[in-house]
Amino acid sequence: MKVLKFGGSSVGSYERIIRAAEIVATAEQPAVVVVSAMQGVTDELLDSAKIAANGDSSWKEKFWKVREKHVETAEKISTLRAQAGPSDNNLLKSETEELLLSLERILEGVSLVNDLSQKLLDRILAFGELLSSKFFAAALSKIDASCFWLDAREVIKTDSTFGKAEVDFKATNQLVKGRIELITSGSTGKICIVMPGFIATDHKGNTTTLGRGGSDYTAAIVAAAVRAEILEIWTDVSGIMTADPRHVRAARVIEKISYREAMELSHFGAKVIYPPTLQPVMALQIPVLVKNTFEPEAAGTLIVADTLAKEEGEDKGLIRGISTIGEIALLTLEGSGMIGIPGFSKRLFDALAREKINVILITQSSSEHSICVAVAEKDAVKAKAAADGEFEREIALGRLEPLAIEKKLAILALVGDRMRFHTGVSGRMFSALGHNGVNIRAIAQGSSERNISAVIDERDIRKAVNTLHEEFFSDGLKQVNIFIAGTGNVGRRLILQLQQQKDEIAKRLGLNLRITGVANSRHCLISTDSVGADDFLSKLEDSEKMSAERFAEEIIRLNLRNSVFVDLTASEEVSSVYQKLLRKSVAVIACNKIAVSGHLENYYQLKSLAREFGADFLFETTVGAGLPVIKTLSDLINSGDKVHRIEAVLSGTLNFVFDNYDGTTSFASVVRQAQEAGLTEPDPRLDLSGKDVARKILILARETGYPLEFENVNLKSFMPEKCFVGDVRKFYETLETEEEHFKSLLETASGRKLKFVASFDREKGAAAELRYIEQDSEFGRLSGKDNIVLFFTDRYSHQPLVVKGAGAGADVTAAGVFADIIRAAKG
Repeated sequence: MKVLKFGGSSVGSYERIIRAAEIVATAEQPAVVVVSAMQGVTDELLDSAKIAANGDSSWKEKFWKVREKHVETAEKISTLRAQAGPSDNNLLKSETEELLLSLERILEGVSLVNDLSQKLLDRILAFGELLSSKFFAAALSKIDASCFWLDAREVIKTDSTFGKAEVDFKATNQLVKGRIELITSGSTGKICIVMPGFIATDHKGNTTTLGRGGSDYTAAIVAAAVRAEILEIWTDVSGIMTADPRHVRAARVIEKISYREAMELSHFGAKVIYPPTLQPVMALQIPVLVKNTFEPEAAGTLIVADTLAKEEGEDKGLIRGISTIGEIALLTLEGSGMIGIPGFSKRLFDALAREKINVILITQSSSEHSICVAVAEKDAVKAKAAADGEFEREIALGRLEPLAIEKKLAILALVGDRMRFHTGVSGRMFSALGHNGVNIRAIAQGSSERNISAVIDERDIRKAVNTLHEEFFSDGLKQVNIFIAGTGNVGRRLILQLQQQKDEIAKRLGLNLRITGVANSRHCLISTDSVGADDFLSKLEDSEKMSAERFAEEIIRLNLRNSVFVDLTASEEVSSVYQKLLRKSVAVIACNKIAVSGHLENYYQLKSLAREFGADFLFETTVGAGLPVIKTLSDLINSGDKVHRIEAVLSGTLNFVFDNYDGTTSFASVVRQAQEAGLTEPDPRLDLSGKDVARKILILARETGYPLEFENVNLKSFMPEKCFVGDVRKFYETLETEEEHFKSLLETASGRKLKFVASFDREKGAAAELRYIEQDSEFGRLSGKDNIVLFFTDRYSHQPLVVKGAGAGADVTAAGVFADIIRAAKG
């Protein structure tokens, strides 16, 4: 024999009742079917009763909705039975009317006396299961004539507690077993017995209820009493899942799980099954199968004994699931008066117990200076009053602080039997959360090491669960959410490169790179679905107007895991949001030089925040575009080398201009050619002034540990001052009039090359100036838009370490940013 239980969603309408009955009809062995109330009915009955108790006549409106739903369902099932052949087609309708009339009379009485006891409420709530089980038995009779309806109140016996009665297992087992044996004795065909779940009676004959998950519990009690081969829980999901699918799109069904793991998950918010359900069947090792009524072909989740899970060796993952409970408050009792004095914990728990406050999580410091407990947020105020009252004397004497409350928290639980056999699970959990800026308020782990629980901010639930699911359950792909500010040439190239390399990066590095947000100086587009390279610009222009500040706030509000902010602008406004993002553990990739070459204090602050909050702050492309200049410098220093001097040509723009200017065409024409080739900033004067080069050598000097401000860089400009007056159009006009100045620079060179060179020396500081370079020197052989950096160090004292290559251009700059994104994504 097997036992099947169908939840409210499975019997929520006539059509669903028929579907569930057809599932039962396929069983090839005797079956007991336990049925919940139709979906939503229990809540509607509860609301009607409470409204009636307040003397409000609107309870009748709610009741009539319940009535209409059940009358309509009874009518349809009765008609269906009439089509099946001769029978008493009015029996179900008359039973339904009789039950509804009794319900209405009780509610009328509640309304008249303005009182609702828990005992009376249990009687009212019982009607939901009585009606639905009658419907199910009638529907099943169309398919299987050997169907019997058994009133659970005749066989499930409890104490006199109402609302959540305790079952008398000895009496119940005897009654259930005896009644079912009586029904099935002498039968040669298949027999189905239908029972209402959730309800029972005490030994005085009063109707009682079994509380939350009561129908599941009823089914488990029956399964244990008849020693069923299996207990099937039919619901609206395909089993217990690795995480809540509302939070984690990639959540999947757990094929097999142990009783204890299922209990841990269900206790911490996985509502597919309730912990009491497993208690009766666990001792007898009766398997429990969780199935989907609306997808019966799906395998579901099989819950078995721990030993079976280990012996068969299936699903060997360390972690079975991740679960959460929201709306939690953390209560902290603290004070020096607790140290070394026994009994404080007992008194606290006694005070909470007297107020019927359930403690969900407990943690205490080894110093005994404080104890923290987590409770439902709705109980926090009541808990504080109870605790402060219990410890009133100690608080008055200053030995204890009044109970402190933190609200809007959640408990995150990582569950798995096999965790106890492997080291490092806690480390992986907290490292992953820390990397994503999820702050841990409290931690608890049982000695069984089956559950690691952490209290976190409720706002971090989605990010935390996704982070851990990716860490322990992913197919190897780590999702990275990229937010790009700046849609010029470099931005366009970067988005194109990200799209082109997406599959290859996923395959080789296990990274799922998603463009989640794009912004320019006017608009911002954010989508949790990846923005495509082909249409992002058109979508962007039609999107919301947004400042850099609001873009950053939206990134923080979304609170997505593995978020990376990419700044491809030259905007001071955009650079001003770096600190805010780093504080939320959002990695920052800067092509913008302003932040790292601005005030030294801000540079130090950004580096410090990156370390403090575990967020990458990378700015490789601020020097040398895609060349690994900063990375090379960092590797030298990290490996113990000391940098004494740096010599560099750091402007691809200036190198291109001087390499192509020979006096036959005007200097202005060559600059215009460089701009058209995408080698300059939108305003070429930023390059020609030498300030860009000065910023770059400043950045390198700072990266060596040298404290340098921009005004201390010895910048010698070769440009006439009048070229910087007016707009860009005026600049080109003035540049033409100054052609003789540029020709004189060529004449002075006397066959040597003109190079704008940046230098840093620990003794002399930093400088940027135009130099005359011999043709056969390292700098002299440099051509086109190439950059070159020479590092003179302890290890490279005679022959410098040279980094050389293209130092300008949208493609190489985008590639450098891409490389920084990969570094940040890999963590």
